[in-house]
Amino acid sequence: MKKIFFAAAMLLICVSAMAQDRADRQNLYDENSFSMILLGDPQGYIKYDINQPLFELCTAWIADNVDHLKIKAVLCTGDIVEQNENIVRNRKMLNQTSREMWEAGSRAFERLDGKVPYIISCGNHEYGYQRSENGMTHFPEYFPFERNKAWYDVCVSAYPNRSGVASLENAAFEFNDPNWGKLLVITSEFAPRDEVLEWAKNLAAKPEYKDAKVIFMTHSFLHERTAERIKEEGYLIAPRNWGQQIWEKLIEPSSNIVMVICGHTGEPGDFEDSVAYRADKNSAGRTVHQMMFNVQILGGGWEGNGGDGWLRILEFMPDGMTVKVRTYSPLFGISPATKHLAHRTGACDQFDMVIK
Repeated sequence: MKKIFFAAAMLLICVSAMAQDRADRQNLYDENSFSMILLGDPQGYIKYDINQPLFELCTAWIADNVDHLKIKAVLCTGDIVEQNENIVRNRKMLNQTSREMWEAGSRAFERLDGKVPYIISCGNHEYGYQRSENGMTHFPEYFPFERNKAWYDVCVSAYPNRSGVASLENAAFEFNDPNWGKLLVITSEFAPRDEVLEWAKNLAAKPEYKDAKVIFMTHSFLHERTAERIKEEGYLIAPRNWGQQIWEKLIEPSSNIVMVICGHTGEPGDFEDSVAYRADKNSAGRTVHQMMFNVQILGGGWEGNGGDGWLRILEFMPDGMTVKVRTYSPLFGISPATKHLAHRTGACDQFDMVIK
């Protein structure tokens, strides 16, 4: 019997020794919380083959933490590719064809298929040939509904894209939590048409969602640093609405839209030039938190590594009203030698949003 106990003890020691000692394991502040992970525009990772593994590291880290961080959803601000439909490579800004970029972006998200819903707000780079000259996109081909079973039970509505095709470009996802009740995440195409805004407005106003907390995602909404809402852009895609119009037609009149998430803008410079935040009252007097996150220039500028792995952990606290935001990089956190660089703690990186 002693020999059996000794053998079992030795086996336990060996297994413990072989287990990975995580360099920078992230934890929830409260074990009764849940989280959503926010990814900024990935185009800087995807447009160079040498950068693509960095985005795969981000999605691999998320897949590894689905249970540990109780991740209900992954939110992505869009621009999966640099150009939607182009075979001529501009070697000053990319070394991939559009097809190669779509395949790389799709491959990175494959790590999440069947594990967690991911919600993407298609950006200007997903449309037209190089620069949203029209509404053509390959998004539905690479991200068909059937590829991720985790969408099946949470996707509650979708609206056809600019080509009349059923697509997750305009879609809504319902999540439930004992402390938060219903959460409805609605995502939209780049510069959404009036009919898309009307669909989202009517959906949020349905009786089953009147008490829900609604998060609206769209690619282009806020300017970096100043957090001013975008009033005009030079893209030819039409019909369209820019940030200020989206606010006036959808966000302000909707009493239960409590958060807007976007990407798109940013300039080389400090971290503050890649993010923005503002809060305003809607027509019902309720605070709407508006957050822009697009960190692709932080890995060396527009032609750098794509963003140094920065993402955001949004922790929904068990009080049913506080969302704790923190900014983290799995790229730095994966090594003990760099984990001291993996946490952004400035005022624009780590803050609370109180939803009432």
